[in-house]
Amino acid sequence: AAPRRGNAGCALPAAVDIQPACLGLYCGRTVLSVNGSVCPRGQRTDDNKICRECMGSPDRYDWLYLGFMAMLPLVLHWFFIEWYSGKKSSSALLQHVTALFECSIAAIVTLLVTDPVGSLHIRSCKVKKLSDWYTMLYNPSPDYITTVHCTHEAVYPLYTIVFIYYAFCLVLMMLLRPLLVKKIACGLGKSDRFKSIYAALYFFPILTVLQAVGGGLLYYAFPYIILVLSLVTLAVYMSASEVESFKDLLVRKKRLVVLFSHWLLHAYGIISISKLDKLEQDLPLLALVPAPALFYLVTAKYTEPSRILSEGGNGH
Repeated sequence: AAPRRGNAGCALPAAVDIQPACLGLYCGRTVLSVNGSVCPRGQRTDDNKICRECMGSPDRYDWLYLGFMAMLPLVLHWFFIEWYSGKKSSSALLQHVTALFECSIAAIVTLLVTDPVGSLHIRSCKVKKLSDWYTMLYNPSPDYITTVHCTHEAVYPLYTIVFIYYAFCLVLMMLLRPLLVKKIACGLGKSDRFKSIYAALYFFPILTVLQAVGGGLLYYAFPYIILVLSLVTLAVYMSASEVESFKDLLVRKKRLVVLFSHWLLHAYGIISISKLDKLEQDLPLLALVPAPALFYLVTAKYTEPSRILSEGGNGH
């Protein structure tokens, strides 16, 4: 007898009494259901297309990914606070601390509301391949006309937890930052003191879309993104600040803070790539963290544009 189709794309044999097999790469059914159904949140299908509860814990790389996604709004907050504060306001440091407080509280609250509720530990499903992040692209079409929407979050909760975190960051910022800036940012004009907040209202939607569209790509590429951005931004900052020697770094404490911040990011990228699976082989790689800054300081005097132009003029 020809098989008939269930409501969610599962093939239901007409005469043979066996468990039906579901269509689609990520469609499945719960243990007690006969027909196919959407797996509840916190579950994913096993090899037999049966929904199983995610009982694992995020591994080290998963936590590093979540840490990277948590750092993005914080780094952007700091950048725009510094950008719009300039040299006119002495309140930049307090705004930096407030941004750190907002993101830290948002991260803690996000972990507390994620299953198991009330604990800083979370249960998760293991990421197996890139397609796990884009299950909505694998909804089956049994008759090539009707699409059966039966997919679920296969990488629970790595995909949705980022959105929850960004929502808490935005709410805390809107509750705390305007009152703080209004009281302490007296060195700025009325139109300038809130610009760092306005900037956040732009970059939070951008970060949300970035996670929605490129979450899976970021999961695999974020260590290399950190390394490249830390190198580029450090070189741009030193060039813009006219840092050409170790003495120039010691003139202002702010330059040292920026330097150590880039070193921390560089170390984070190296740890994310190596995962520290073999400590005796991976830990020595951290000795490379100061290498780009040292290379820049050693070679800066040879690449100064005015010197190159003067030597070129003397040659003619």
